[in-house]
Amino acid sequence: MQRRTLFAAVLAGTLATGGIAACSDSPNANNANANKAGVDYLRIGMPNGTQTENHNPFAGTSSANALGYKWMIYEPLTQWNPVKPADPAKPWLAKEVKWAADYKSADITVRDNATWSDGQKLTADDVAYTFTLLKTKPALNANAIPFGDITVNGAVVHVTFTSPQFVNQNKIMASTPIVPKHVWEKIADPTTDINKNPIGSGPYTLKSFTQAGVVLSVRTEGYWQDLPKVKELRYTSYADNSAQTTALANGESEWSFVFIPNYQATFISKDPANHKVWAPGVLGIHALYLNTTVKPFDDPKLRQAMNMVVNRADIFNQAEAGYFHPQINSVTGLPDGAGDAFIAPEYKDKKFTVDVAGAKALLQSAGYKLNGTTLTDPAGKPVKIKLSDPAPWSDYQTTLEILKTNFAEIGIQATVEKPNQDVWDASVQKGDFEASMRWTNGGATPYDIYQTIMDGDLLKPLGTAAQQGNFGRFKSPEATAALKAYANATSDDARTTAMNLIQKIFVEQAPALPVGSDNVGGDYSTKNWTGWPSDADPYAGMQPTQPYALDIVLHLKPANS
Repeated sequence: MQRRTLFAAVLAGTLATGGIAACSDSPNANNANANKAGVDYLRIGMPNGTQTENHNPFAGTSSANALGYKWMIYEPLTQWNPVKPADPAKPWLAKEVKWAADYKSADITVRDNATWSDGQKLTADDVAYTFTLLKTKPALNANAIPFGDITVNGAVVHVTFTSPQFVNQNKIMASTPIVPKHVWEKIADPTTDINKNPIGSGPYTLKSFTQAGVVLSVRTEGYWQDLPKVKELRYTSYADNSAQTTALANGESEWSFVFIPNYQATFISKDPANHKVWAPGVLGIHALYLNTTVKPFDDPKLRQAMNMVVNRADIFNQAEAGYFHPQINSVTGLPDGAGDAFIAPEYKDKKFTVDVAGAKALLQSAGYKLNGTTLTDPAGKPVKIKLSDPAPWSDYQTTLEILKTNFAEIGIQATVEKPNQDVWDASVQKGDFEASMRWTNGGATPYDIYQTIMDGDLLKPLGTAAQQGNFGRFKSPEATAALKAYANATSDDARTTAMNLIQKIFVEQAPALPVGSDNVGGDYSTKNWTGWPSDADPYAGMQPTQPYALDIVLHLKPANS
């Protein structure tokens, strides 16, 4: 999904409904098999609804992205752990990555023992081709990486950039799926091709895509490191959070990223010895994105007033069950703990409070009028807003209902829409929405949070997909310049100055309304497999849709071993 359809995220005919497992076995047969020694498959689920077959690893709305299985077929150059963001990335398809001091170029030494699943050798030419593909096809370049010259010398790829990439290191090296040149150069349109027969360097290949689910089989030879113990991965896309939770509780699903209300009673208590939830926090947030091209929400005063009436405590306790997305308190939108060190001095003690009276006064000073229970804008039109998120995402749906009530306090009439996940994702990316709860990207600094919401370099015309940011079409040359200054800074002092300005713009312009902080958690079972990341061994995040999901699978061992 990024957090629910990934990224996450999700970062989402019918793959599954509430009780259908990711293979042809009946639920009872699956449970019986799980009790026997020698289970060699892992059942992974996501609550993303109906999926259409699409294995394109670059397509944000593909089934490969929504369920996360693209990372089992395609691999990145490095593996980065968002739970410990300051740690260096692990070499993966790259034996070594050397960045220049100004972060405007990098030398990537490609390992010499990797092969594609069709038997051909993976080379530096494949890495160069992948980067060139992103450079020449902007629709695939979701992070708007400014590639320059890309050359190959033996096993080394020298890639240059038109600006420093300090803040994008992991997006480039750890979040880019490397594809085979000999396959993709024959694809007429890589932006729309569904990649029917995916050829990757990962340890798994596609076995089947049917209405019963997606099944991957482990390669028999040619993988560059030890093969995983899990011989088959069975993916299911459940109808909604409730169906996914039921599958986890009864053992039909063994790994997911899903919001579970009352998770102790609903999930943990069904098998206390094996059912686990691990939700480590990171620098990323969930916010109500406002489409700033839609009047009167192009007015920062109106957005500020809306920000002032959001009841974040209610959302945390009612929508997020008091654990899933911790409440945002700082007016800067930065999460408690992870964001504390980055908060500008002028905002150190500034916390969100519900201030209906203050919001009404602000609106009145800006030319709005409250006639009974109806707010009218300076042109005399009633202020109405459509709040939209996919129906299966129950926490977001509860959040929207709370926001609807909050906005009514200042006379804004809100309606809640529940589109299909694919429809919602496409609409948000194209700017065809008014307001929607969504996540931001995350990283080692707050840059990714603010870039996702405010970066003019990610700004796309209405109707053109913006895959990784500025969904609200927020236009602020000052914010874009400050983000560039942070990314291009060569000293900590310069970065601090830029970050303080970024926060000032965010607070005063309110391009999105921050609600809760992010986590990279997951729900899983140790009944058949052990080796999952945990507080004791936080070697990766826990979401099955993220690049590190492959690292997790490679760590798993049979519980009876």
